[in-house]
Amino acid sequence: QVQLVESGGGLVQAGGSLRLSCAASGRTISDYHMGWFRQAPGKERAAVAVINRVGDFTYYADSVKGRFTVSRDNAKNTVYLQMNSLKPEDTAVYLCAASSVFLPDLDRTFHDWGQGTQVTVSS
Repeated sequence: QVQLVESGGGLVQAGGSLRLSCAASGRTISDYHMGWFRQAPGKERAAVAVINRVGDFTYYADSVKGRFTVSRDNAKNTVYLQMNSLKPEDTAVYLCAASSVFLPDLDRTFHDWGQGTQVTVSS
């Protein structure tokens, strides 16, 4: 089991930027594909961005393409989500997760999850 802790969330005005971090412990993240998901009240959890083990292949939800960038630093055991041009619709709890298969749309395949960090975008 890998333990995941998200940080970097907060309140930002529409059009602004945030960088989220996901720090892992217990296991090396080089063993896993890593994903960012988000969930707003009354809405289903959905994948935002996923990066494979090596870091040479990524998936992005259509709603964030061109605005968000996922990256990883396996030496630091950390995954990042750079969020630019934020919109109020991006407001949600953002969660980091680890999986052993690269199926970004299927959150049930992600076996270890962080507690989440709140991102609030004001208009």
